[in-house]
Amino acid sequence: MTRPYPVSIQLYSVRDACKEGFPATLKKIAGMGYAGVEFAGLHGHTPEEIRNVLDDLGLKASSCHAGLPTEENVAQAVAIDRALGYDMHVSAGPGFKREVSGTAEILEACKRLQKGAELLKAEGIRAGVHNHEFEFDREFDGKTPHQIMVENCPDLLFQIDTYWVAVGQKDPVAAIKNLGARCPSLHIKDGPKDKSQPMTAVGDGKMDWAPILDAADEIGAVEWIVVEIDRVDGDMLQAVDRSVKFLIDQGYGKGR
Repeated sequence: MTRPYPVSIQLYSVRDACKEGFPATLKKIAGMGYAGVEFAGLHGHTPEEIRNVLDDLGLKASSCHAGLPTEENVAQAVAIDRALGYDMHVSAGPGFKREVSGTAEILEACKRLQKGAELLKAEGIRAGVHNHEFEFDREFDGKTPHQIMVENCPDLLFQIDTYWVAVGQKDPVAAIKNLGARCPSLHIKDGPKDKSQPMTAVGDGKMDWAPILDAADEIGAVEWIVVEIDRVDGDMLQAVDRSVKFLIDQGYGKGR
């Protein structure tokens, strides 16, 4: 696939609004023009209830952020995935903390990630992991944590958060190209490239989007671009609205 990519939103961005009224917030997201949503919890609703809301609004579920399953909970995870209608189950974190001590700790996490990916693969669900800056801003034995994960989790896909790669002082273009077919979605966020500062609407920060989307076109594997804004100075709903309109106006993304 090449641009324009369908635009999803990681619903963590609008978590406060979702807590106040989840279906009402999904209606606002649809009204902004988003093509899909990436889940981060259901705010007390059943998957079936929310699937009905999505269908009524013409929204698709691109994926979710959740823990990769274990043998004990994989059946429940798969049931939720199927009810909501996506086949990309993304771990919101790599399974090791920001204060990771070294290669051994990363390899232990890789075992869990690979096992979760195998369990999902057997059910026809793809498993991915989402990065932060700390998978890119350090090296152990000459390799970043991200590189170690790529090499040791053969069944795992990678949702590249382009902003966090940049904050980690690495090139998101290179990260995308190096993954090739193992990069089915991108997180699109913007800001000052300073972890301590709030983010901005996409298009209002320091990210250079043209080469990033060129890289996505080159690998041909990206299916969704997913807006995520962790925190912003001002109104979050306005920021996510500006973001999807920027991506569509630039020809990078497409809405419903």
